[in-house]
Amino acid sequence: QVQLVESGGGLEQTGGSLRLSCAASVTGGIFSIYVMAWYRQAPGKQRELIATITSSGSTNYADSVKGRFTISRDNAKNMIFLQMNSLNPEDTAVYYCNAAGAFRMYWGQGTQVTVSS
Repeated sequence: QVQLVESGGGLEQTGGSLRLSCAASVTGGIFSIYVMAWYRQAPGKQRELIATITSSGSTNYADSVKGRFTISRDNAKNMIFLQMNSLNPEDTAVYYCNAAGAFRMYWGQGTQVTVSS
């Protein structure tokens, strides 16, 4: 069982930066084995996968955020992060932390990011 809690969202201006955090509580398992990810969902749009990080630290990004966002993890603290730079209004969305296990996926409650023009 994994519980995820995101933090760090807020209002930022175009060109600014935000850093999201996700704290994981894991029972019956080890955090480091989970593939972790950040998704986002803008109003009226489907949830979009934007970044993933494996247990070994390999990362992948959606084209929409590549070069601007960086995902990282701290297995000792059971946390992942999303550093978001060069923000623009199209980045406005609810951002969700995700943990993918062998049999199911876990979601946080989401944190709102709003970028003003």
